[in-house]
Amino acid sequence: MATATKAPAKKAAPATKAAPAKKAAPAKAAAPAKKVATQAAAPVKKTAPAKTAAPAKATAKAVAAAPAPAAKRAVNSAFMKALTPSAALAAVVGAKALPRTEVVKQLWVYIKANKLQDTENKRMINADTKLKAVFGKAQVTMFEMAGLIGKHLK
Repeated sequence: MATATKAPAKKAAPATKAAPAKKAAPAKAAAPAKKVATQAAAPVKKTAPAKTAAPAKATAKAVAAAPAPAAKRAVNSAFMKALTPSAALAAVVGAKALPRTEVVKQLWVYIKANKLQDTENKRMINADTKLKAVFGKAQVTMFEMAGLIGKHLK
């Protein structure tokens, strides 16, 4: 029934019999034509600039981001400075001067080779005699390890 009431209403609205309505009809016809044109043109305008704008922004960001990492790498070169390990740490990683990152890698190689990671909690490291001299404790978390290593590097 709802469709039956809507259908006559739709039929009644376009059918205008009065002469003044015909005079007004060209004005109305012009207005909807503009609306249709703007509606049809609007989605095209919205999609076309969005497609062209997104890659332009991405390339602009990529171009802007490219120089930034180069500057960061130059600033962070201090992390790659070779440091001399103490005697206790040299027993584990070797006496050769290494960057801090390589010292941590060598420690992990030693820990995994000797199976010093706790079986239940992998974040814990069980120190053997060599590592106990470095850490000062029998058991250390992997997060504490980097801080404790710093005391043994010059």
